[in-house]
Amino acid sequence: MNDDRPNVAVFRPDDGRLGAAVDLLESMGVAAVGDPMLEVEPTGEAPREDADYAILTSPTAADLVADADWNPGDTTVCAIGESTADALREVGYAVDLVPEEYSSSGLVATLDGDVDGARVEVARSDHGSAVLLDGLEDAGAYLHETVLYRLVRPPGSGQSVELAAQGDLDGALFTSSLTVEHFLDAADQRGVRDAAVAELNDAVVGAIGTPTAETAAEHGIEADVIPETADVEALARAVVERIESR
Repeated sequence: MNDDRPNVAVFRPDDGRLGAAVDLLESMGVAAVGDPMLEVEPTGEAPREDADYAILTSPTAADLVADADWNPGDTTVCAIGESTADALREVGYAVDLVPEEYSSSGLVATLDGDVDGARVEVARSDHGSAVLLDGLEDAGAYLHETVLYRLVRPPGSGQSVELAAQGDLDGALFTSSLTVEHFLDAADQRGVRDAAVAELNDAVVGAIGTPTAETAAEHGIEADVIPETADVEALARAVVERIESR
């Protein structure tokens, strides 16, 4: 890197979200390293339209159901997180329920007692947490899952891994458990996993939520910050503030 600003890596799909995250970090006075790590591959599938409840877990899911002309009818539409709810509203869907805790377990807790015997549609990626399905099944729901898209690591990703291994990263923003796993896959591919993990633990590691932090910890990466709100802006601010306080 060619200036004296802290170098902070961020992992988002390169579909506008990565550029937005880079711009956000740059506005905070750091040198952003945008590394896609995730690429969305739509399956072409659409959610069922005869469910009592439909659960969508990401803004990507919102865009894809709109592309598929999904008509929920009288279905109670549930969104995990305000970003997902906002994306659904932007494409014309009414959102009936957003759990206070923006997580699978938060939604299960919200619906527990209401879904016994109900038909529940879950529309999400191929890497969705088992917590949601297991919890709803335990609550008595009849479940159907639609995989709307697959998340893969795009060719050419991994620039941040080499910087980490060289000790040239001051911070990193992990925005999902899968970004952790893909970061480590890229490190394995380059033969620098041990160095990247060791050096990253000397930097400020941000995890967007507890599940992401737990995945990182399972692989030897300790999260220094987890924002109170599970969104990228809150994560970026928390990481930059921690770097500045050092």
